[in-house]
Formats: sequence, C-alpha cells, structure tokens
Amino acid sequence: MNKAELIAKIADDAGITKTQANESLDSFVEAVAKTLKGGGKVTLVGFGTFSVSKRAARNGRNPQTGAVIKIKAKKVAKFKAGKELSGKL
Repeated sequence: MNKAELIAKIADDAGITKTQANESLDSFVEAVAKTLKGGGKVTLVGFGTFSVSKRAARNGRNPQTGAVIKIKAKKVAKFKAGKELSGKL
C-alpha cells in the first residue's frame, strides 16, 4: 500500500475528502517526526511505538574495492509493533 492508497482508504472509512485525509496523515507524520527529533517517543496503544535508536560509529568495507571505510554514528527511527497489531498478523 502506498501513500495515495492509504489516503483513499482513510477518506472512505472516515467519510471525509481525500484532501482532508491527506492533511490528517501529513499532520500525523509531522508530529511523529517532530517528537522523535526532540528525543521523545510516540506510543499508540494497540498499534506500536515509534522511537529513536542510536547507531554507533563503525568500520565498513567498500564492496567494490574492499577498502575499509568509517561509517559515522547516527540516529535512526525505530518502530516496534504493539501486541494487538502483532496478533493480527
């Protein structure tokens, strides 16, 4: 399912226009991103938890040359499915 299909499904289920569904989805994504950027986490009971995970700096290899390269430390978004969502899969 892509974003357009998700927007159409939300609009149909909620009885709203696709424009309103798009604005709602964009607002949700922006709120989650802003919270994660601030170091917080977002928990939706029954669905899951969005959080930030830190990856340490490490050495990697260039697959073409075999040369060792340094990979910088970074923060990545992480999602852990809730019990209810996991049970539906």
